[in-house]
Amino acid sequence: MTVPTLTQATGPAFTRIYSIGAARGDLIVPNDDLVGPIDSSDEWIQQRTGIVTRTRASAGVSATDLATAAAREAIAKSGVEASKIDLVLIATISNVQQTPSMAAVVADNVGANPAAAYDLNAACAGYTYAIAQADALIRAGAGHYALVIGAEKLSDVVDPTDRSISFLLGDGAGAVVIGPSDAPGISATVWGSDGSKADAVGMNGTLTDFRDGKAEWPTLRQEGQTVFRWAVWEMAKVAKEAIDAAGITVDDLSAFIPHQANMRIVNEFAKQLKLPESVVIARDIESTGNTSAASIPLATHRLLQGHPELSGTLALQIGFGAGLVFGAQVVVLP
Repeated sequence: MTVPTLTQATGPAFTRIYSIGAARGDLIVPNDDLVGPIDSSDEWIQQRTGIVTRTRASAGVSATDLATAAAREAIAKSGVEASKIDLVLIATISNVQQTPSMAAVVADNVGANPAAAYDLNAACAGYTYAIAQADALIRAGAGHYALVIGAEKLSDVVDPTDRSISFLLGDGAGAVVIGPSDAPGISATVWGSDGSKADAVGMNGTLTDFRDGKAEWPTLRQEGQTVFRWAVWEMAKVAKEAIDAAGITVDDLSAFIPHQANMRIVNEFAKQLKLPESVVIARDIESTGNTSAASIPLATHRLLQGHPELSGTLALQIGFGAGLVFGAQVVVLP
């Protein structure tokens, strides 16, 4: 018996980011609003993190709402009809529903049914993971156009009395549309994990313990010094690997867009990479806070608002966080 030959999908050789959209929490929260429960001060928070204010969403605004708003802007600017988007990927750690996925709901909200849609959890590296997946899926022929979103409402999973992380966190969403390109627009991704450091940052309990009355509602916490040292020393190596994998040098970069974890980490990164003065560095954390998977697209959106001349140039983006996980790639800015 002759086994019929299957048809396998193939896609375009290259992809690029077409457009970007953003939605930040509607509330601007200054440090002074948070210092009481952690017995701290505005000066202490600014010195340790570089954060002056952070955006948080009102009680009636969900992470799905933020993702939908960001997606609509990205689609409107992309030149791609929503109905032609056949992949929707959302990176998030703050979807308060285990299922259905946020991605399926957002796909319907923006008119992208019946797109393949799923959420992925790679914490603060989630956006870079989703970019890598969208790029690979399109080039493999599994889809034509992808909507990639990083969306978080971290205020839902924060303990105001926790001194390790509560004052860092903000709410927001950033979205991009990705599609075929005549030239390379997304480099090879350098990504990975180190589960031996799983206890360094993450939730302080499980939903089953909460259900059984053994623990309070799970919230985020971290071992700040462990995360700081890992981010500064190990992630600088990953960033250099990503530059090498892209086949470029730091002199070819126009922008550096790291996960907005902490201003001290961002500044130390730049020093470790020996970036030329001409490279514009995203420092959105000062007014947005740490928004986990949303931080890179939000920072990119703001960077392009202030520096529209960067459109079409190369940016190194790197995410890192709970897992511990990391991901980095070089992209052509939309």
